Amino acid sequence: MNEKKTTLVLGIGNTLLTDEGVGVHVINRLQERFSQRQDVAFVDGGTLSFSLAGLLAEHARLIVVDAARTGGRPGSVVCYEASEMDRYLTGNRQSVHEVGLTDLLDIARLSEHYPEHRALVGIEPESLEWGEQPSAAVAQAIPQAVGKVIELLDRWSGTPR
Repeated sequence: MNEKKTTLVLGIGNTLLTDEGVGVHVINRLQERFSQRQDVAFVDGGTLSFSLAGLLAEHARLIVVDAARTGGRPGSVVCYEASEMDRYLTGNRQSVHEVGLTDLLDIARLSEHYPEHRALVGIEPESLEWGEQPSAAVAQAIPQAVGKVIELLDRWSGTPR
């Protein structure tokens, strides 16, 4: 497998804070259903760490899954690609992890590993309170977020759906 032809799908979140952990829940679902894919690495990025910069450098493409405040109804799913993702992350700072994610992407840019193909799949949170399960609205959105990630992977790899 040529690693530079692969996509890193990074789920971000703290699963102890209800909807804040939705990125990790989506990654777990993707790993259960699509672990046989050779062109992708599904990674639980937790609450982000600069140690992920090395992992990002090993892949040509990036999809981040996270709770994201967009002003939509709880459980609504958005997808921002390329410059649209960049604008979202540098705009009103509405993603739950936008500061750490922006810093991680800045490291990638400075080290010349910034992915041309990149996307943020975000789910509007309802609650960020203590709790190990997402709210009902966010839990119902997990399959839609999984579908959006697979749609991106297939489109980027040229695989017909």
